[in-house]
Amino acid sequence: MPEDTSILIELGALLFGLGLLGRLSRRIGFSPIPLYLLAGLAFGHGGLLPLAASEEFIAVGSEIGVILLLVMLGLEYSAGELVGNLRAAAPAGLIDAVLNALPGAAFALLLGWGWLAAVVLAGITWVSSSGVIAKVLGDLGRVGNRETPVVLSILVIEDLAMALYLPLLTALLAGVGLVRGGIALGVAMLTVGLVLVVALRFGNLISSALSAGDPEALLLGVLGSTLLVAGIAAKLQVSAAVGAFLVGIALSGPVAHHATELLSPLRDLFAAVFFVFFGLVTDPRDMPPVLLPALVLAVVTVGTKLLTGYLAARRVGVGEPGRWRAGLALAPRGEFAIVIAGLAVSAGTVEPKLAALATAYVLITVVTGPMLARLPDTVWFKQWLRGRADNRVRQPLPTPD
Repeated sequence: MPEDTSILIELGALLFGLGLLGRLSRRIGFSPIPLYLLAGLAFGHGGLLPLAASEEFIAVGSEIGVILLLVMLGLEYSAGELVGNLRAAAPAGLIDAVLNALPGAAFALLLGWGWLAAVVLAGITWVSSSGVIAKVLGDLGRVGNRETPVVLSILVIEDLAMALYLPLLTALLAGVGLVRGGIALGVAMLTVGLVLVVALRFGNLISSALSAGDPEALLLGVLGSTLLVAGIAAKLQVSAAVGAFLVGIALSGPVAHHATELLSPLRDLFAAVFFVFFGLVTDPRDMPPVLLPALVLAVVTVGTKLLTGYLAARRVGVGEPGRWRAGLALAPRGEFAIVIAGLAVSAGTVEPKLAALATAYVLITVVTGPMLARLPDTVWFKQWLRGRADNRVRQPLPTPD
């Protein structure tokens, strides 16, 4: 019983403090994500006052947070829109992989960590954080913006790619043969295909099984089905985020509308827990030796993500402000980077410093990402864009020979 009491006290104090931080951030017009992360650092391993009793509960809550963020994004779009956006964004997904995976691989090779570390760091720098970006888009009111489907398509392509990358990486780290590695990859591809088929072909049946007129039953049904699909996907070495997103896609009509209203408070609660947990598992004492390399890598790959989003949005006819918003929104890395680094460290076959580098890198991008995402909404940035447009208009036309 004393242990249960400690959990209640820790969780109560933590949630109350997060409420104050959230209120403070909104008063100053600032995203609460960096404050939640700093709170996690302050009360995690090596912090001021470690939260020992409630860490396991917070870990589970953080997983639920990512799942809720992604299912809420899925509820905004239909299955037809998803397929259309994925087809349109396929070239952007390829550009995204090339521009953002190569810097990580090159960085590991330059540090002399070997080809296996290069494969690991390539995955870390490639994939943006779906959870962080979903939260930022919601905070900034951009879910309905024209560039948002472009951003989401890139995120879904990355998550689907991770469903194939993670089993392959696990096989490489374990040193297994081509046969076992191929089997793991085949299972992942089959699972992704099955989830997509169910979401796209039987979405109407799933929606009809849930009652939009009964809030209690609807909340339990949507939350239960989302956690179930996400858990099965994760068990089969496929991204839980992909499973949750596709559950949201499968729901439509009044069910999707009412589910959005019911899940919004839960999403905000567990999303805050997710960001706190990320800070809790990070020891600030490991950061100083790798801070400079992580900063250099972050600057390079924020630039490549900006270029990725800009080109992808331009390709579908989004205006220049939307192109900048798309590129800057993609900057944060998060949950997948930590998963990849954890796999590498637990295997014991790569450079031990890689974990600290990955953590510092993710923290830099997660803290600066929400700030950068707000940049296109500032007055001076809008004035700069207008100046660029005016300069293009004033440029004289070429004179004929």
